[in-house]
Amino acid sequence: MLHDADTIHANGLAPSAEAQTVLGRILSVSGDAATATLDPSALARLAASDDITLQTAGQVGVPVKTLVRGRWVVANVKAVELAGETSAPVAALDFLGEGWVQGGAAGLGDFRRGITHHPAPGNTLYSVTSADLEEIYAARDRAHVAIGSVYPTEHVSAALFIDPLLSRHFALLGSTGTGKSTTAALLLRGIIEQAPQGHVLMLDPHGEYAAAFADVGQVYDVSNLHLPYWLMNFEEHVEVLVGQRSPEREPDVDILQRCLLAARQKSRLAGAGNRITVDTPVPYTLAELLSALSAQMGKLDKPEKITPYLRLKTKLEELKADPRYSFMFSGLQINDTLATLISELLRMPADGRPVSIIDLSGVPSDITNVVVALISRLVFDFAVWTPQQERRPILLVCEEAHRYVPAERLDIFGSARKNLERIAKEGRKYGVALGLISQRPSDLSEAVLSQCGTIISMRLNNERDQLFVRSAMSEGARGFLDAIPSLRNRECIVCGEGAAVPMRVRIASLAPEHCPASDDPVFSASWTTGSRGLPLIEDAVQRWRTQRR
Repeated sequence: MLHDADTIHANGLAPSAEAQTVLGRILSVSGDAATATLDPSALARLAASDDITLQTAGQVGVPVKTLVRGRWVVANVKAVELAGETSAPVAALDFLGEGWVQGGAAGLGDFRRGITHHPAPGNTLYSVTSADLEEIYAARDRAHVAIGSVYPTEHVSAALFIDPLLSRHFALLGSTGTGKSTTAALLLRGIIEQAPQGHVLMLDPHGEYAAAFADVGQVYDVSNLHLPYWLMNFEEHVEVLVGQRSPEREPDVDILQRCLLAARQKSRLAGAGNRITVDTPVPYTLAELLSALSAQMGKLDKPEKITPYLRLKTKLEELKADPRYSFMFSGLQINDTLATLISELLRMPADGRPVSIIDLSGVPSDITNVVVALISRLVFDFAVWTPQQERRPILLVCEEAHRYVPAERLDIFGSARKNLERIAKEGRKYGVALGLISQRPSDLSEAVLSQCGTIISMRLNNERDQLFVRSAMSEGARGFLDAIPSLRNRECIVCGEGAAVPMRVRIASLAPEHCPASDDPVFSASWTTGSRGLPLIEDAVQRWRTQRR
């Protein structure tokens, strides 16, 4: 075996004070990968080291390095196989980046992603120390948030760079029970600690995050969320009042367009020289829309054509009378509250609570997608129409994202999908960042996921989900993604713009008072005690009937 000092000297560098351990030799090289033989005796010696990184040298997921023209080229061990009983193990490597040689070739400094020169077959392969890992994953002077420790260590901090993480969008993926919600809370709390004047808007379909951000967030639900119906554009009006595609849909849409325009043109804001369209967010009353329907219906000369008008009128009256929709269709919501609403939802000013949580759990399921569409469109349109020099970046986080931007194009998801896709594709230009959280990435729109510059993947149990995430990753990260099915709870793979290089991370613990209300029920403990019985049921029924949680 060639000793390390001889190898380093042969490459034109002085030998180091601390010898580098030789692991093997490069066998073959391709554009972004290589193969190498590993020395079993060297691996056995390192297994007794006090350095956990050296102990695990040569194992899947642990980096190695080789010397090329005065630089350390770092690669990740993707796979290891034994070609024969008497032959040495062969490792498949993915290149990560390179750093300058420091300390007489003992250390690695100024690490950066990508490599300038490829190693040649026959190059010596060396072990990586924990000190090297600290340099590889160092955040340096970039704004970042630490989310845990880099595998296999417990002290090398895993940093996500805030600016590329948000400006290029991110996705947090993982099966139920893997710690996805806790990781989301940890990440967002870390960001707002660095940026206390930020503007974070979270769409929370299950009411999980109110507890997690009780001290730094403002929660809005059906009891205090006033989302006026007149803020909906024409497409959203159609989804609520007309519904999914059907043979009768087209005449209903045409009638609604004429009557809605007539109602908007009666707004007091229409007389100030403003050009009013069916999409202009100006207040109008439901009475004016009903009056326009009645006026149009009165012009008919054939009774059989009354049906579309009656359908629309009946639907409007139902929405107005149903208390479940009062947060949106109350007769009191006719004042021009657009500016106030945006100020509240986007936390401008933050007033010590930069996170705004929209609890959608009490919103009727038939209009939840319209509510998501409306809120996401307000965020984007506000950013578009704000002068560039005064624009404030906004982060929109969408939990259960596969509900609103599904892989299949369905009419019921039309406006929500379109608005979130628009943010994914164009939001960066206007300072709108998108964070997607999903347990079923294969059900998520591929067009949206492909726009996420950083993907944080926890364990995915479904093979279809695993393949879908793999297809969204760059080639250099594929080796890390092979570990996704074997990740433990609160472990993840991070790839993309928000990380120095792809990395496997052990997620840090979060204080109990900052954890989301998403714990699994403990059946073994709960079923050992009796319930309150009928009083419990009566209380639940009362909440059910009043739609108050």
